[in-house]
Amino acid sequence: MSRHDPHRTVHRLGAPLVALVLALACTSLLVVAPAGAGAPSTSARAEAFTPMRLGDSGWRVRVLQSRLHQLDLHSEVVTSRFDVETRDGVATFQRRRGWTADGVVDERTWTRIVARTTEPTSDALHNVYTPGRALLERGDRGMWVRQVQARLKQVRWYDGDVTGRYARSTVRAVEGFQAKRRIPVTGEVDRRTLTRLKDMTREPTRAELFNIVPAGPALDPRCTTGRAMCVDKTSRSLRWVVDGVVLKTVEVRFGSDELPTREGAFSVFRKSRDHVSSLYGTSMPFAMFFSGGQAVHYSPDFAANGYAGASHGCVNVRDRAAVAWLFDRVRIGDAVIVYRS
Repeated sequence: MSRHDPHRTVHRLGAPLVALVLALACTSLLVVAPAGAGAPSTSARAEAFTPMRLGDSGWRVRVLQSRLHQLDLHSEVVTSRFDVETRDGVATFQRRRGWTADGVVDERTWTRIVARTTEPTSDALHNVYTPGRALLERGDRGMWVRQVQARLKQVRWYDGDVTGRYARSTVRAVEGFQAKRRIPVTGEVDRRTLTRLKDMTREPTRAELFNIVPAGPALDPRCTTGRAMCVDKTSRSLRWVVDGVVLKTVEVRFGSDELPTREGAFSVFRKSRDHVSSLYGTSMPFAMFFSGGQAVHYSPDFAANGYAGASHGCVNVRDRAAVAWLFDRVRIGDAVIVYRS
């Protein structure tokens, strides 16, 4: 028997069959190739994303901040520093989705932020701004102008009366505010300028909007918003203040050195029209309690003897009609500010 010659066998098979044999050989090579040889594994892909967190810095953080701004979760100014504002914006984004709100940008958080935003422009990433449409400009009048003037006054860019007229002095104040914050200096209030101004200020009080100056010593700043009984130990006065406007002023006296009236910010937690002290057995009509057993109330002794005596820590009022008027207007939760001017 002759020995087998593979070359002669292939020759007898013919060209079409040779091609089929080679194709099958290539297929078998593909089958035995190691899995995943040409692409990173799932674990490798997971390791490719590095989380961003408080304290980080760099261009990625800058892009993150710009995208957060698109979602109203960061100011327009980007800094490349992952600061508290950035962390809070990320945490809010996570909280809205029911995720753990740790403020750390993991891959899931980043993927969702990218999906909800557009690629930041070069101008946005470099804090280059173009003027927006004017919401208020020179020649305008009205309450919106008053609001802007009062807010500019709070940040010391406007020092005139709040008039409601957008005149030259208001233009200069807006220009100064814009220049300080790298906003295009136009002297007109666009959306960017108004948003930044609101972020830096509080809602103006009626007194600020209409140039109402409180009588007597300066009010404690804590008395200028909302509803407050502003008790000044220095001037021995109680002023009832609503939105920065003093509506009533009465004379008061306080506790002795042994039983002083507490100073600080409190609120009315109880009212008793015909109260009698269970500790001292004395009458305390129109009592408005703000700190433990200390209250603002009418004092017959104060009315009779003036400042010759002292309370047991309460704020005594000598004018019965005035304190009755006050009692009918003060609500539970209203502020009581006791201070020295």
